[in-house]
Amino acid sequence: MHVLGVASGSAALMLGLAGSALACDIKDFSAEARCDGAEGVIVVTDTDASAADATVSVFLEGDGGVETKVGEQPVKGSKEGARITFPEQWKPSATYRIHVKAPDVDRDVKPDLVTPSTACKAESRPPKPTASTTPSPSSSASASASVSASASPPASTPAGSATPSPAASGSSSAAAGTPGNAPSPAVGDSNLAETGADSHTGLIAGLAAALVVVGGGAVYVGTRRRGAKHSG
Repeated sequence: MHVLGVASGSAALMLGLAGSALACDIKDFSAEARCDGAEGVIVVTDTDASAADATVSVFLEGDGGVETKVGEQPVKGSKEGARITFPEQWKPSATYRIHVKAPDVDRDVKPDLVTPSTACKAESRPPKPTASTTPSPSSSASASASVSASASPPASTPAGSATPSPAASGSSSAAAGTPGNAPSPAVGDSNLAETGADSHTGLIAGLAAALVVVGGGAVYVGTRRRGAKHSG
């Protein structure tokens, strides 16, 4: 009987130790303040191997002991660690109290959670293009047209509207003004000039006059002689 009692007591002790080992404990919970990009979050991890249901509440401790409840979520622990996330845009060096309530636990996680001294920052990304930096299709087309217009040679000026150079203007004026400034020759002179007789005009006129005088004298002399014969 004594041996049976000792065996029973040992079995009860072993079962009690096993039950204690599998019971939920406050040491199974931990909290951490993290950054999800520019957003802050508080992550609570439950490593309770007994997988007991628990409720986690997060409080922000303010000045004068005033607390603000951030949120409350249920969690079921696991040996690998079950995580729950509370979105919270926490400030640097802020203090949060994490409270756990389970069948065997109703306590705060110690020590309290103190956030990092640096706030969350947005990840550096290239700036998005704006209307002032990105040309629109219409402005690109206008710029291309302007470049093409400035690069292409000037269109040839019509022949009728061309402005003559000073030399050409002077030459054309001289050529055009020569017949207008010089006196126009008479019709007779023009014909004589064409036959080459204008150089003997004076000589021929003199001979004709002499012949007229000689002829007149001969007529006069003949008339006198006829008159003398009739009178005699």
